[in-house]
Amino acid sequence: METEKPRWREVLEISMPLCLSYIPIGLACGILLHAAGFNWILTTLVSLLVFSGGAQFMIASMLVANAPMHTILIMLFFLELRYALLGSSLSQYMRNTSKKFLYIFAASLNDENYAVNYLKFATDKGWSPKDALMVEHYSLLFWTGANLIGSLIGNMININLDIVDFALTALFLYMVVMQIKNVLTILISLLAAVLAVISMVLIKSTMGLVVATLLASLVGFIIEDYLVKHGREKGFLLKKIKPKASRKVISKSGE
Repeated sequence: METEKPRWREVLEISMPLCLSYIPIGLACGILLHAAGFNWILTTLVSLLVFSGGAQFMIASMLVANAPMHTILIMLFFLELRYALLGSSLSQYMRNTSKKFLYIFAASLNDENYAVNYLKFATDKGWSPKDALMVEHYSLLFWTGANLIGSLIGNMININLDIVDFALTALFLYMVVMQIKNVLTILISLLAAVLAVISMVLIKSTMGLVVATLLASLVGFIIEDYLVKHGREKGFLLKKIKPKASRKVISKSGE
C-alpha cells in the first residue's frame, strides 16, 4: 500500500517548477548585485526583504548609474504597487485568517507564486491559505539561495557593469510585452518612453523616470476612464489583442 505523502511534500512538488525556474535568473541577479557593490549579506537581505526580480535588477542598475536613494525608493514604490492589486484578488480566499498570517503572506507575495496560488485556488477546492503560504516560502527559499550563490560567484569573476543596464532593459521590455492587452497599452507604453527621454533631458536626473511614469499612468487612466464611461470598451483602443483567461475559464479547465 502506498503511504500518503505529507502535505508539505505535495505542495513542494507543485511549486517545484516555479522554484527551479528561479535558479538561473536568481544567480544572474546575485552576480549583478555583487557587481553593483552588494556583499553576500546585503544580497541575502535584499532578497528576503524585497523578493522581486524586477526590483532587485532595478536597484543594481540605478546604483550603478549613481541614482539618489530617494529616486530608487520612489521607483520601487511604483514598481511594487501592483502587488496591492494581486493581493486584493486573493483576498476572497484568505477569509478567516489572522492579521499576522496576512502580514507574513503579503511580505512574500510576488508575481510567480501569485500565479500558482491563484490557479490552485480557482481549480482546487482543497487548496488552503497555509498551502499558498508554503508555495511563497518555497519560492522565497530558492530565490534567496540562488541570489546568495550568485553573489558568492561574483567574487570569483569580473563583470562588465554595462551588462547591468542591458539586463534591466531586457527584463522590463519583457514585462511590457507580457502586459499588452490592447492598443491603448501600446500607445501609453510609447508615450512613457518619450516622456522618459524628455524628462531626463529637462530634469537631468533619474527623477525624470518617476515624472514620466506618473504622467503616462495619468494619461492612460484618463483615456481609459473616458472610453469606458462613454460605452466604447469594445472600440479600437480597448479591443483585446490576446484572449485573457477568466476565472470561469480556469475553473472549467480544472474540472
